[in-house]
Amino acid sequence: MASSTAGPNRLIHHANSCLPHHLPRAASVTLSLFYMALLVFSALGNILALCLVYQKGKKINSTGVYLVHLAASDLLFTLVLPGKIAYYTLDFNWPFGEGLCRLMAFMFYVNTHSGIYLMTCVSVDRYLAVVRTHQWPQLREAGRARLVCVAVWALASLQTVPLLLIPLTKPVAGRLTCMEYDSVEPVLRLPVMILLISALSFCGPVGIILFCYVKITLKLCREARDNPLTSGKGHHRRACLLTLVVLVAVVACFTPYHLNVIQFMVRRMLRPPTCPEQRAFKVSLQLTVCLMNMNCSIDPIIYFFASTRYRNWLLGVLKCKVSASSSSSCPGRASSETQSINQTGGSAPLEENEVSRIMCFKTESRLGA
Repeated sequence: MASSTAGPNRLIHHANSCLPHHLPRAASVTLSLFYMALLVFSALGNILALCLVYQKGKKINSTGVYLVHLAASDLLFTLVLPGKIAYYTLDFNWPFGEGLCRLMAFMFYVNTHSGIYLMTCVSVDRYLAVVRTHQWPQLREAGRARLVCVAVWALASLQTVPLLLIPLTKPVAGRLTCMEYDSVEPVLRLPVMILLISALSFCGPVGIILFCYVKITLKLCREARDNPLTSGKGHHRRACLLTLVVLVAVVACFTPYHLNVIQFMVRRMLRPPTCPEQRAFKVSLQLTVCLMNMNCSIDPIIYFFASTRYRNWLLGVLKCKVSASSSSSCPGRASSETQSINQTGGSAPLEENEVSRIMCFKTESRLGA
């Protein structure tokens, strides 16, 4: 504590001595191309998910409510991507002023916090559906899920509102940076604030997600062992694959960024960081933020395993493309494959078969899909 209060001048000296350092042009080109690709994949995948939910109408369960809000969160994030692309295209130079920089930061971190909170909600919802099937059914009502989503958005917004009150642009080496570490470094008690936010928005949710999905996997494995006929229909396999996708999304996207920030802030509380340490931290921030932002393009993969309608639409598009490339009729091909699925007793719902659609919807509701 003494080092954080007794040496502010030393901290500023170290910060100023590192300001002229600038990443090479290749880094800005790579980042701009990365965010362009991210914009395309995220926008297409999440818009498709929302369109299919809209077509489904009122037939949406609690898990579907959380996934809809997760898609909306990702689309909110895509709104800031044109600004980030322009920033990196201009070689780390922000041309839109302080106000838009703060707004971009607000939307960016609202997506970060709400995304991991909503994934936690999905985890708890599936835990209740699979492990606690006959307990607290009222907690899985769509109306309750919507109230939980309102609370999630409120919490994420409250955590991020302070970014609207502090300067986030700073002249560095002839450029105006935006949302860089140099801008927020002078904030009083920054390490304590970041550690508290990380504990609330990362450590706690990740612990809950891991607990829920370990319990779900154990339950599904026991059911697959005791009821091989049920597991043969693919429900257990898809549920286990969904748990794996969510765990990979959390570990690969969110963990590197938060661990990187936590370790640096802990070391900064113990002693002032040296110039090489600050430069290494700034470079690692660029890399780990890229990984964290990839969650908006991974979420559509979660929808693929969680939503039968989304899965059937995407598989249908792929089958049509394969059919077109082999000079065969797509509608006829789809019709023959549909009849084949019916004859083999597959679990995919058919739009022409009302009974199959109702049975599939009941199965999704029971598994929390």
